[in-house]
Amino acid sequence: MMKIIKGLLILVLFLVALAIGAQNQAVVTFNYLLAQGQFHLSTLLGSVFIVGFLLAWGICLAFHFKSKVTIRKLNKQLKKHTANNDVSNEN
Repeated sequence: MMKIIKGLLILVLFLVALAIGAQNQAVVTFNYLLAQGQFHLSTLLGSVFIVGFLLAWGICLAFHFKSKVTIRKLNKQLKKHTANNDVSNEN
């Protein structure tokens, strides 16, 4: 159920970004690090939205991967301690 809600939220945000972009067809000058360029505002908004979305997903995946590795490590430690306690309880 939560995955469906998240998917719908992402879809709504994407559609809002498209609607905002479609209403802004003006050409703007965008100054970036080394140069500047002339872009349609809709293209610029869409590009920034997609880059931000991908960056956020990358950060979330990095944290998710880190937590999975930590969980795996702690489970190994737990099994080791459980095995040691079983051996000492038998004596």
